[in-house]
Amino acid sequence: MRHADRHDDEQAPPARLPRIVSVIGARPEIIQAAPISHAFRGHAEEILVHTGQHYDEAMSESQILATRLPRPDYNLEVGSRSREEQVELGRVRLLELIERERPDAVVVRGDTNATLSGALAASAAGVVLVHVEAGLRSHRMEMPEEYNRIQTDRLSQLLLAPTPGARRNLEAEGVGGEIHVTGDPLCDTLENARATVRPADGEYLLATVHRNYNTDDRERLAAVLACLARSPWRVVMPLHPRTRARLHEWRLEVPETIDIVEPVPYTRMLELERGAQAIATDSGGVQREAYMWGVRCVTLREETEWTDTVQAGWNTTVGVDADAFERALAAPLPASRPPIFGDGRAAQRIVRTVVDFLIAGASLRAGLARQGGGSSNEMEVEVVA
Repeated sequence: MRHADRHDDEQAPPARLPRIVSVIGARPEIIQAAPISHAFRGHAEEILVHTGQHYDEAMSESQILATRLPRPDYNLEVGSRSREEQVELGRVRLLELIERERPDAVVVRGDTNATLSGALAASAAGVVLVHVEAGLRSHRMEMPEEYNRIQTDRLSQLLLAPTPGARRNLEAEGVGGEIHVTGDPLCDTLENARATVRPADGEYLLATVHRNYNTDDRERLAAVLACLARSPWRVVMPLHPRTRARLHEWRLEVPETIDIVEPVPYTRMLELERGAQAIATDSGGVQREAYMWGVRCVTLREETEWTDTVQAGWNTTVGVDADAFERALAAPLPASRPPIFGDGRAAQRIVRTVVDFLIAGASLRAGLARQGGGSSNEMEVEVVA
């Protein structure tokens, strides 16, 4: 379908696809970006930008290869800096890139420092901002991720919520952008891999710990280890670089029932998740994947932004209470799992929603320009059905 807002006797400029700067920076964004990037093909020109927030081989390059995400067009190399420095350097370098590439929209996802850098740069450049995974709230303001989510949602013109609950959060806050529920592209990634993922062998509990409030306080991290020591199965724990550094710095003793392993590629992580007796985590992505696999999840936080998994009975938030952790592992599981994250086609909905939004905006600007209401960088797009 070709969209144009002009008189029939006017000469049509050559159609072009909308140009999208798509920002990633950390492992969760890489995993989520893969199905969207593939869905953009034929519908938009995507310029994939990695801020370099995660620069470790195991946390970045191996994840790109495992998810078959196209290699990024740019790496901004923000590297190992404080949160404030990462956000500001990412904003400055993204703003320079936006001015050079002149995109029609900037797409950010999730709640990382890269997310906020992209949102601030798009806002400063006056470019349409699209937030994938909008509307999630933990209501824990000391979490950097919560601040990133809220600020990004306030700046976005197009907010793509993964669940109806996320949409309700946005409506309650009165955000100014247009809201759509699309489903979760992480579900797309997992469903695309489901047929080829073989459960890892053995009986074990899979654990991941990386949130700053679990890792940056010695007593809290010791309490996390005490929880994991209550597992009736051996614990397999792929260790985030931040967690490894804190264990070494504080010389914390790791219980002998916990097997520390290096971070694993996404495909191996799916095998470990699928084969686990239970999963203990503070990761939002792992909570969702546990639910999609039908594996019990115990969340090492007092709250979660993925409240649907708790309401469905497959996830329990215990903080670092070892007794609560042990009870959660023994509690009965529900007989059913509603498809709260969608049907595995979120990326298609996201791409169509973004392209339609840009078409409508371009048509409005073109009409205003012909009527003397202002000038615009007119965009005519070819939409591939």
